[in-house]
Amino acid sequence: MAFNNLDTLYRQVIMDHYKNPRNKGALDEGSLTINMNNPTCGDRIQLTLKVEDGNVSDAKFDGEGCSISMSSASMMTQAIKGKSLEEAIKLSSIFSDMMLGKEYDEDIDLGDIEALQGVAKFPARIKCATLAWKAMEKGIREDEQ
Repeated sequence: MAFNNLDTLYRQVIMDHYKNPRNKGALDEGSLTINMNNPTCGDRIQLTLKVEDGNVSDAKFDGEGCSISMSSASMMTQAIKGKSLEEAIKLSSIFSDMMLGKEYDEDIDLGDIEALQGVAKFPARIKCATLAWKAMEKGIREDEQ
């Protein structure tokens, strides 16, 4: 597939998650709730995670922001559901490496998340893409204490 077609496909995936977010909303009491914002551009997110037996059994987000931050939150909640906390943190590390243009294990199927790899070309937007992921990491760290 030509680079232009791939770029167009990635943009379509990002816009689909922005216009039709997956896992939008909040979970009930007893869930981890993490609030984060990106003061640089005004993105804000509230992430709620339900952790049972060391696994993320459910994840939802709410907030406001650009298409990249909201799409990334949608993709992230899909990706971590059913994963162990360790797997979720590893996926976050892989995503962070991808955002920084570093080598990452390409054998791992990132699904829709791969559509965000082009963000690495725009340093000012990396914080937008990583906001939900940082919130997830913070929530897991706080839950482990």
